[in-house]
Amino acid sequence: MELIDQQHCMFCHTVDAPFLAPSFRQIAEHYRDKPDAADMLEQKLRLGGKAHWGDTPMPPPAERGGPLSPQDARTLVDWVLAQ
Repeated sequence: MELIDQQHCMFCHTVDAPFLAPSFRQIAEHYRDKPDAADMLEQKLRLGGKAHWGDTPMPPPAERGGPLSPQDARTLVDWVLAQ
């Protein structure tokens, strides 16, 4: 939860209901069994990116709480995909 707080994930996401962005469970259901999804999601966390689920893009790390290491990004992705 510390990484989630540091990156301000809950500003746009919740665990189980869409808010400004899809819920973590929706993301997990959509990507869990897709090859290379974890790598794509890690890159999106580390760099930001265009909206895939509506109009709200993933902001770059500088707007979310600062740089995110590859290891921390993978930790967050693994947590989300486990929901």
